[in-house]
Amino acid sequence: MKHSIRPLVAGVFLALSSGAAAVNDSPAADKTLPELEQESQHAVSAKRVTSLFTRAHYKEIELNDSLSGQMFERYLDMLDGNRNLFFASDIKQAQSLRYKFDEALKSGNLSIAYDLYELNMQRRKERYEYALSLLESPFDFTVADDKFHYDREEADWPKTQAEMDELWRQRVKYDALNLKLAGKEWEGIKEVLTKRYERAIRRLNQTNSEDVFQTAMNAFARSIEAHTSYLSPRNAERFQMEMNLEFEGIGAVLQVEEDFTVIRSVVPGGPADKSGKIKPEDKIVGVAQEGEEFVDVVGWRLDEVVDLIKGPKGSVVRLQVLKGSTESTTPDVVRLTRDKIKLEDRAAKSEVYTPKTGPNADKKLGVITIPSFYNNLHEDVAAELESLNEQDVEAIIVDLRGNGGGSLSEATLLTGLFIEQGPVVQIRDGAGRIREEADRDGKVAYSGPLTVLVDRYSASASEIFAAAMQDYERALIIGEQTFGKGTVQQHRGLGRIYDLYDNKLGSVQFTIAKFYRIDGGSTQHKGVVPDIRFPSPIEPEEWGESQEDNALPWDRIQRASYTTYGDADAAVEQLRQAHQQRIDEDPEFQYIEQDIQRYLDEKDKKYVSLVEAERRADKKEREEQRLTRVNERLKRMGKEPLASLDEDLPEVLDELDPLLDEAAAITFDMINTGHYAINQS
Repeated sequence: MKHSIRPLVAGVFLALSSGAAAVNDSPAADKTLPELEQESQHAVSAKRVTSLFTRAHYKEIELNDSLSGQMFERYLDMLDGNRNLFFASDIKQAQSLRYKFDEALKSGNLSIAYDLYELNMQRRKERYEYALSLLESPFDFTVADDKFHYDREEADWPKTQAEMDELWRQRVKYDALNLKLAGKEWEGIKEVLTKRYERAIRRLNQTNSEDVFQTAMNAFARSIEAHTSYLSPRNAERFQMEMNLEFEGIGAVLQVEEDFTVIRSVVPGGPADKSGKIKPEDKIVGVAQEGEEFVDVVGWRLDEVVDLIKGPKGSVVRLQVLKGSTESTTPDVVRLTRDKIKLEDRAAKSEVYTPKTGPNADKKLGVITIPSFYNNLHEDVAAELESLNEQDVEAIIVDLRGNGGGSLSEATLLTGLFIEQGPVVQIRDGAGRIREEADRDGKVAYSGPLTVLVDRYSASASEIFAAAMQDYERALIIGEQTFGKGTVQQHRGLGRIYDLYDNKLGSVQFTIAKFYRIDGGSTQHKGVVPDIRFPSPIEPEEWGESQEDNALPWDRIQRASYTTYGDADAAVEQLRQAHQQRIDEDPEFQYIEQDIQRYLDEKDKKYVSLVEAERRADKKEREEQRLTRVNERLKRMGKEPLASLDEDLPEVLDELDPLLDEAAAITFDMINTGHYAINQS
């Protein structure tokens, strides 16, 4: 899976300026589009970013033709990643710029980037005008074998006008069919798409110099390394707001993918999370304030969507959401009451887990859910451990699913709650110096049986903790292979005390070090491989840091000095066998296996049918499968079945967590092996 950085505006086409060859057959400059020029502060920013990266980045950087070529390719990808805007002739002529970006950075003059951006704007306007022309008459959704090829990252740029027009005919017909499947007739479809495409053209007219500069500088930053970036003054301000740990809104992190605003993550405890109806990868296609009509936001700038969604505490916003886990074309409507989001309130919490059936019925486990590694996390977890110990739980599960990391010191302090003392993580800086973060207090808050539950979203500090627990053989690691982010970033503003630019220079984030496990291996790329792996639709090599362009490689340093708490290899194999036997008979895991098979069957398909009957049949099949599963679950619970998905689903279904149930079963099995506690070996 590629995670390309997309510009805040969808992109635009330009005529190459003085000093560069003109694009063959390029259109005359469109006077309705803004003429974009680099502003004086951008030259200062470019020089300072370049100087900082070449001096202080973990990765040794040399401004040369090789880096220039990479920046050129990435910039084109950011402007036209799906290769349906530029013509092949545009790209051919633009090749004259391939080896000029290094000199542009040194001089602070990025006019060549502005030229390409303007050409992109022009081409984009042409495409939306063509899209509007296609709405003059209804589409025929019965044409056999008609398809929309939505993934063109590896395709050639179109050579002719006819090729380009065909790509956009597919796209517009796809948009129209989605609306038809959602219940709209042609006049309604035409009205929605007309507004959508006209709005896209208007947004082009709102493009400013900062948009271009940010896109160009991020092309530079991401050509160096996956977690290096430039933040415009506006985005730098938002970053500081998040660092201050407080804002008002729905509690969701958004990103742009093609024309969609996509949920990247939800803040635990925020309105989006509490609703239970918004998940990562969902797409927001419409926004409405309370009592107002929905505004179609497909194709909008991310900052404009954010401005529409955010609002004061207590106010209501409604969202139209397409579920990312399905190909549904009918959006769900989610009503959220905005609230003050305090990131420090994403506190760890615990509960006592008691199986309702089976050989361990009525036995108690403690489950501590940790959403992030926030300041003072270890104090909260220590309190939860004390509470669970008082309730005589037999073991504890630390749930790190979806935990993207946070404070390094908290990862060390959390580890110290479960070991007496010793190294937790090794850190190597750009000069090759290695230091250890260690627990030195000689105290243990909990010495009983311990398992750690992770998934592919567990990253960074989560991986440090899980790796330490695994290397010490202090805990059993269960779940999916983790994300694999083993790098340390620093945020730094570009302004100086006596600058005349008054916070107009923005800031940067760049990598300054790498993490290493105490066994010497890096968590970079590989992450943490669980002792017992759960079935997953995504193979490790298809996900995570290893799929990021220019991610730093995996490597190894010397092992730290530490002593394990035992040798659990034989016990782990026994636990794996019991786990496999259980999930082979578990209906919930059978559902997971079915979903995995569907994913494998469809993952290489880069098109979607434009035949209405085929899409309706597929939609019906998926809805019937979902209803069947719902009713099978209700039957197992002794509850009445539903006639259709239009009925309100019982809340008890939201409480189902088969992965936690299986982690608990494994934990109970582990108790019987004796390989679980300090000084047990």
